[in-house]
Amino acid sequence: MHPDEHPVDDDLVRRLVAGQFPQWAGLAVERFPSGGTVNGMYRLGDGMVVRLPLVAGGAPDVLLEQDWLPRLATRLPTAIPDVLGAGEPAEGYPWPWSVYRWLAGDNPEAGALSEPVPLAQDLARFVAAMRGITLPGAPRAHRGGPLATLDAATRAAIGALREIPEEGVDCDAASAVWEDALRAPAWDGPPVWLHADLMPGNLLVHAGRLTSVIDFGCTGVGDPACDLFPAWNLLPADARKVFREALDVDDATWTRGRARTLSQALIALPYYRKTNPSMARNARHVIREVLADR
Repeated sequence: MHPDEHPVDDDLVRRLVAGQFPQWAGLAVERFPSGGTVNGMYRLGDGMVVRLPLVAGGAPDVLLEQDWLPRLATRLPTAIPDVLGAGEPAEGYPWPWSVYRWLAGDNPEAGALSEPVPLAQDLARFVAAMRGITLPGAPRAHRGGPLATLDAATRAAIGALREIPEEGVDCDAASAVWEDALRAPAWDGPPVWLHADLMPGNLLVHAGRLTSVIDFGCTGVGDPACDLFPAWNLLPADARKVFREALDVDDATWTRGRARTLSQALIALPYYRKTNPSMARNARHVIREVLADR
């Protein structure tokens, strides 16, 4: 996916585990297929997973999770990753890495939800719980700043998609949504805790209901609009309405949330369209949903 990825394979993971966690040295190691863009995932035995950054930019996220996940876990209504081991650079691998307890479940898929309205309620409870957290020393969330900080990248992505007509993106309509959001009032309240990357690949469900939220590498405080992503990247229109009502989202925050979700999709599609089918498929879904929801 990225030109600067570090090579990672089963054998490297076995050596890292054996060298730093000898109590787990005899357990099976197997790559777990994932649509993630920053980390590789390897099952370790039946009950654990090793997560390693593929690029240098993912290394600070590992330390962020190791620091904050234990403090967030007791304050949330949904299971989140439990850090069992903090790995260090070794065996030619240059960055920190983690061992987590395995969380069972499946990633939900937009357009194929068995319980969309209850899932919307579950997601709203999680987001509301995040917003209610008060912990000192909170980091700034990735993507949590003003919408204008995304302007240059969003406009560049729209320009790139104009050069890919086979994607069929209505770039004029996307520009109109973006321009409208830039005119919306900015968040003027105190920053709130966010997951900040509520993509379907970071959610786990069972029997249609939310069981776990994973990948907190973007977490921190910022604009509450940043955690409205599921409204367009996952939920159908009726469940989207339930999600909004449960969180009591005002018009300006909703407008910013829709634009943030669109921005992420516009940037992802030209970058991942040939290297990450899962990300590209969801980006196309988001663009369709946002442009239909104006």
